[in-house]
Amino acid sequence: MSTPPSAQAFRVLTDAERAVSLRASMQQWQPGTDVWVFGYGSLIWRPDFVFDERRDARLHGYHRALCLWSSVNRGTPERPGLVFGLDRGGSCRGVVFRIAGRHVPKTMDALWYREMPTAAYVPRWLTCRTPDGPVNALVFTMNRATEAYVRDLPPSQLVQVINGAHGRSGPCREYVMETADALVAHNIHDRHLQTIVTHLQHADKALA
Repeated sequence: MSTPPSAQAFRVLTDAERAVSLRASMQQWQPGTDVWVFGYGSLIWRPDFVFDERRDARLHGYHRALCLWSSVNRGTPERPGLVFGLDRGGSCRGVVFRIAGRHVPKTMDALWYREMPTAAYVPRWLTCRTPDGPVNALVFTMNRATEAYVRDLPPSQLVQVINGAHGRSGPCREYVMETADALVAHNIHDRHLQTIVTHLQHADKALA
């Protein structure tokens, strides 16, 4: 059974550190031009920003996985939850959002606060395939070097963590189920996530 990292491992970035990360990632942005952002988890069902266009998209080279301990958004350092990351290998279906150039600075500030409370993700500009052609999108990929990276948790521990954790953005279980429902609504089949949902449902029946 995997043990969550110590509380010290979940160091939250300072405002200054987050600003440095944002500036570094936006160096290639031409001010005033639109930006695409790839969503694979909660961004699909709760983007929380204004966008002008949304398309179904596929990203190659990464797959969606509950591979990150969360001590802020969906858990606490004392009782961390799990959130999705884009881990290396395979491909991932999700959505891309087009943000108008005039909204980009304000939207990126808010997005960095939401997605980059720690250094667990590595923002990258990657090609996403859409029905209307490829787009170069901002993608938050998994930082495997972080101590909060985790993989291959046994089903019993997954259920325990997901049902027991709660962070500033709400319960971990809500996050997992809302994402699963959003994928179904977008006709995206994620076999691994559906297996997790099945384990959660079986646990509910066992407690009934």
